[in-house]
Amino acid sequence: MAQFFSRVAGRHYLSSTIAAATATTLLATSISPKNDSVEDDVRTVGSVDGSRHRVEPSRRHLHLNSPQTSSSLFAYPRKSIVLCEAQHPSLHPNVTYKPSDPAEPGANPVGGIDVTTSDGRKVHVESGMWGEEQEGSYHGLFPRRQLWRPTLEYPLWENNWDGRQLPPITSLAEEGVENGMTDAQRERYIRKKGVTRHIILIRHGQYDETYKEDDKRILTPLGRQQAELTGKRLGKLIRGVNEQFGPCRVKVIRVSNLARAKETADIIYENMGASDMNGEVLVRADPDPCLNEGRPCHHIPGGKVRPSVVEITDEQHPRIERAFRKYFYRADMPDFPTPDDEDENGRDDSAINQSDTETQQQLESDPQHEFEIIVCHANVIRYFFCRALQLPPEAWLRLCTFNCSLTYFTIRPTGTVSCRMLGDIGHLPYELNTFSGHTGFNW
Repeated sequence: MAQFFSRVAGRHYLSSTIAAATATTLLATSISPKNDSVEDDVRTVGSVDGSRHRVEPSRRHLHLNSPQTSSSLFAYPRKSIVLCEAQHPSLHPNVTYKPSDPAEPGANPVGGIDVTTSDGRKVHVESGMWGEEQEGSYHGLFPRRQLWRPTLEYPLWENNWDGRQLPPITSLAEEGVENGMTDAQRERYIRKKGVTRHIILIRHGQYDETYKEDDKRILTPLGRQQAELTGKRLGKLIRGVNEQFGPCRVKVIRVSNLARAKETADIIYENMGASDMNGEVLVRADPDPCLNEGRPCHHIPGGKVRPSVVEITDEQHPRIERAFRKYFYRADMPDFPTPDDEDENGRDDSAINQSDTETQQQLESDPQHEFEIIVCHANVIRYFFCRALQLPPEAWLRLCTFNCSLTYFTIRPTGTVSCRMLGDIGHLPYELNTFSGHTGFNW
């Protein structure tokens, strides 16, 4: 499957709307009807579509009593969240939105939605592992507490997955905040003026696996060749090849703290032609241990896990999840015009209220794109793939990423995510195609 994607990825990409994912819109503004009641261990929650939900805290399961749907949603209390948390501020739609950079130490944005229960309590709903409140095993495979639970049921998409989704203008207007845009106009403005983030994940080259000490697990001669060709491919990407394929602004190269990844990143950098990058400054970030290889979560299919595997998952999942939240997020919002502001040419920016065609012509500008390269490991990349597209993370082992393959994501300023390449090794000849100790495809 990875080989198939590697050959077609240049022309096709995996859309996040095609991939199964999660969403937030259904419960985002839950309101309790007057006749809601709390009986014993069951409470009823009203939703925006008029349906009524019976929540049984002991089961943490939300049943929809609605004629429009027969599906189920999960309800999660805030105390079940085992990872870092951050409140999403209420923002004015016409002021600059510049949240802290998630790559900075201590900054850990999270998504999720708030649900108001019938007794007036606000419950924050967020994706993550269930945690200690869940007892028993999941189909006899692993502890249920280690099962990933989405904010809402699959395949819905969670718009606020990174904690950077702006609140609806309509809700702000109800609070007395004056604005000159509708939600649709603001969304269109963000698409036209915002920055698209491009993240290219690269698995390290083939390395010597006969040692347990990390400093001895260095690249093989074949692995170094893989890294050299990868660097040359990225160099062409940065400089561009013609008017149709222009230069790409790669801002930073990141790497894990393991020897094989750092050696791969060094060789890639040496072969990129960093001295000729159209005046762009390429930053080499310090190695990040959060990107180290590990067991991100359990995988399905798979047999019953041993107690030692349960302990390893408890230890390594939070670290790898932190790495995802640290590097996957939409860019800062563009500066929004106020209704009575005029630009330098004297044009009233409130002209965005005109027709879609006129708006597109007046706001059209060269799109802003920023690229980031991360050299890390197969398990981490596969977990990031599932998380970025809001697929069940337990599917990570169903994917295959060869040595020095490219897995490439775009994160639009509106928060949508697409995968343009998965395990792409089109720059490597067949004799350099390896998956760890396996060469070729007959394994």
